[in-house]
Amino acid sequence: MRVRFRLKTMSIFLVYLSLFACANSPRTLDKYLSNWQNIYTYGEVKQSNDELHLISRANWFLLSTDKYADFVLEAEVKMPETNEYSNSGIIFRAQVGEHETKGRFAYGYQAEIDPSKRKWSGGLYEQGTKRQWLHPIHDTRSFPDENFKFNYSPEWSALKANAYKHLSWNKYKIQAKGSDIKIWVNDILTTHVKDTKLREGYIGIQHHGSHNFAKNGDRTNTVRFRNIKIAAI
Repeated sequence: MRVRFRLKTMSIFLVYLSLFACANSPRTLDKYLSNWQNIYTYGEVKQSNDELHLISRANWFLLSTDKYADFVLEAEVKMPETNEYSNSGIIFRAQVGEHETKGRFAYGYQAEIDPSKRKWSGGLYEQGTKRQWLHPIHDTRSFPDENFKFNYSPEWSALKANAYKHLSWNKYKIQAKGSDIKIWVNDILTTHVKDTKLREGYIGIQHHGSHNFAKNGDRTNTVRFRNIKIAAI
């Protein structure tokens, strides 16, 4: 009887471990377009060679169908070679709002992808709210409130500024656990803050808009994502 009891107990324990491992194993979001939703009236995504290609007429986010609270997200992004303005980001714990005239829109934390001379890739921006730049601090567009508790690494160093490599595949990692938020670019920690405003929401990838695409359908300013994986923690 003791042997049977031990075997039964061991079997239950193994089943528990199996379920736990499945629950925490990474989910690949870019494998199927059915993992994503477009809440806007514009913006396009195409799947090509295990990549997601984004193009839009205006600032646009493609959102996940599921919401996430505590997680580790990894993704690779490659920005285009273009003469017009080009910018992107990864929004997380995103919410969906309703504008009186413009329709639905996404707002929430955003890991910045910034190929401009400013070099703020890996910074933390709050899309669609008055708070805007949380890290680094912008001269006129930073309005942290009582929800912004602490910045563990406030200096925007040369190491952080040069973590992003333009026209190459760049690896982003985002960890959100409770109020603790971290962002890495190519394994360099660029952001580590404590903020209590958002606890759960959608994941999203951004195209900031292309004038040339809106005018004549030119797709040069296409942003590419691949290997988007998320695991609950």
